[in-house]
Amino acid sequence: MYEILLVVYLVVALALVGMVLIQQGKGADMGSSFGAGASSTVFGSSGAGNFMTKTTTTLATIFFVLSIVLGNLTAGQIKKTDEWENLEAAPAVETVTPVEEDVPVTSTKEQSSDVPN
Repeated sequence: MYEILLVVYLVVALALVGMVLIQQGKGADMGSSFGAGASSTVFGSSGAGNFMTKTTTTLATIFFVLSIVLGNLTAGQIKKTDEWENLEAAPAVETVTPVEEDVPVTSTKEQSSDVPN
């Protein structure tokens, strides 16, 4: 279910971006750049809305609803673990001390060494 909603979310997001990019702005008429009064109305010269603006509004609503639903599903999946939940004593660590027999010792003093005695 989560994967299906994620794919639908991606498709809606791409469709929303596409719808916003292909729309013409309210002040994009040639007359508006020279101070025509028709573009200064509340909804512009096209009226309250056409197919493009209604589709964009619907896609934006679906996008936000899916964002909230996916956010809630994701928040339910992630479970934060508490560091202080398990306070049992850690197992003791053994320390290994070297035995003196493991160190090589030269028994002959006939060898000349650069190290002074």
